[in-house]
Amino acid sequence: MKRILLFVGISLSVLLVSALGWWLFKQRELTEFAQTRFGNEKPKRVLIQRGTLPPALAQQLKEAEVIEDASLFYKWIRREGVASKLKAGEYEFIGPLSPAEITNQIIANQVKTYRFTIPEGLRMDEVVPIMVEAGLDFDAPKLEALMHNPSFAKQLGLPAQNLEGFLFPDTYLFSRGATEEDALKKMVKATLDTYAAAPRKPEVELNLLETITLASIIEKETGTPEERPRISCVFHNRLRQGKRLETDPTVLYAKMLRLGYFHNNITRKDLETPHPYNTYKIKGLPPGPIASSGKAAIEAALMPMDCKELFFVSKNDGTHVFCPDYECHKKAVDLWQIQFHENKKKTR
Repeated sequence: MKRILLFVGISLSVLLVSALGWWLFKQRELTEFAQTRFGNEKPKRVLIQRGTLPPALAQQLKEAEVIEDASLFYKWIRREGVASKLKAGEYEFIGPLSPAEITNQIIANQVKTYRFTIPEGLRMDEVVPIMVEAGLDFDAPKLEALMHNPSFAKQLGLPAQNLEGFLFPDTYLFSRGATEEDALKKMVKATLDTYAAAPRKPEVELNLLETITLASIIEKETGTPEERPRISCVFHNRLRQGKRLETDPTVLYAKMLRLGYFHNNITRKDLETPHPYNTYKIKGLPPGPIASSGKAAIEAALMPMDCKELFFVSKNDGTHVFCPDYECHKKAVDLWQIQFHENKKKTR
């Protein structure tokens, strides 16, 4: 009996020693794994869906060549107790990275972001392709439908039938999973926030729609920052005196609405064709904005400089000549438009 007990004791000791040795070996293997850095400078993307279990995540990382051993990675995150902290999302890994650096990025939800920039002065139809090409799987028909949807515009708090002029020019960052609605809401909110924060002269009584409409015209009339408050002054003077704005960008917008596509050329027929956006035929502001205006143009609409000018004429270099009366304006047109274009023809 004593021999049997001795044999059992020895056997158990051997098993315990073996188990301990095996455990120590595995711990050392995991420790060495934790100290290994995987990957290279080539970006590797992994989309972790919501509900993905740790073993499947480990396999995803291996298939994407972020790590080399899925089994060891799974065992390592279990040992570290971080399996439940890993978050869904699209991640971009640029190595070499250790397992801790990989998991820390996922735990912190440092997802890949996509960037797109909307310049000042674009129409809605010009904004759509920029958003589609950002890589976020935005759908062009859906964007167009939302931009033209009166109910969506009302939902966003706009006093307009569409989003024209309210898609704020800026650089935007979104992660995978952002919807078309998410992006448009953010862009509109930026316009509303800019309007709310803009300084305003006490005598300027424009409401939101009128402000954004005037700002869009100012934006299209000049790309020279210092001219915006002066051009705004001209328009405010004309509005106050009941004169037509007679601004070419609105004529081009009216032409686009008539034809169904944009054509950057104004004819005498365009100037004479009645349309709600043709400011050569209507008094006051058109029904809505003609493009998206930036912060400077919105501020200029509400804070025009003090001036007596009623006219401005392009010098064909991005700047303008400003005139207080028609006689001055007529001379400027002759010099900078008629003579300029005649001389240009002669030099061809």
